[in-house]
Amino acid sequence: MNAPRKTPSILESFNYAFEGIIHVLRTQRNMRIHLIVAAVVLVLGFAVGVTKFELIALLLAIAFVLIAEMVNTALEHAIDVATTSFDPMAKLAKDIAAGAVLIATAAAVAIGYVVFASRLADPSGRLLDRLRDAPVDLTLIALLLTIIVVIGTKALTGRGTPLRGGLPSGHAAVAFAAWMAVTFVVVDSRHRFLISSLALLMALLVAHSRIESGVHSVLEVAYGGLLGALVTLVLFQVLR
Repeated sequence: MNAPRKTPSILESFNYAFEGIIHVLRTQRNMRIHLIVAAVVLVLGFAVGVTKFELIALLLAIAFVLIAEMVNTALEHAIDVATTSFDPMAKLAKDIAAGAVLIATAAAVAIGYVVFASRLADPSGRLLDRLRDAPVDLTLIALLLTIIVVIGTKALTGRGTPLRGGLPSGHAAVAFAAWMAVTFVVVDSRHRFLISSLALLMALLVAHSRIESGVHSVLEVAYGGLLGALVTLVLFQVLR
């Protein structure tokens, strides 16, 4: 009698999900293009000062395209496993899935046009002024871009698993990105150094915990921390 299959832990479940994302990034050119475009759209959205509802629309459109691409890839793999020779119905199923991606992409482009058209036509709509009043929004985009870069790097290096090991350390990247964001967001000069120092200490503790537990090497943690800090620094320097 076969032993009952062990139920994966919550961490393992998340890890499996990230492994799926990374596999699609490694094997599907279109997914890589979608991810790059998503990062550009998010930065551009903050650069022109989109509203909260417009940002929600952009995030939903991006998620819709990425999900459609992943479902398309999963369906293609399942069909390839199920069929060993050419089957017109299998081809039709793949074509339908590809059509779903096309519809999602077209809808995303339409949403992007509605959001950006008037702002890009009006030079006064550029952000360099508006982002000064939206440090929280800029922090969010910095963390999202850090996560995108971390996932992309792990997909390229193929080392470790998404949530455990590998280059770079995602925990260190997010921790140091948060430290850099806190440093820029805090405007009270009397307490800025103290708050920044506390945030840096927390980031160092996160980095140390990854090394101490043996999950990451010093190099992986250092690269992750530098990556998160630089992404956030560049965004705040350019857009704030």
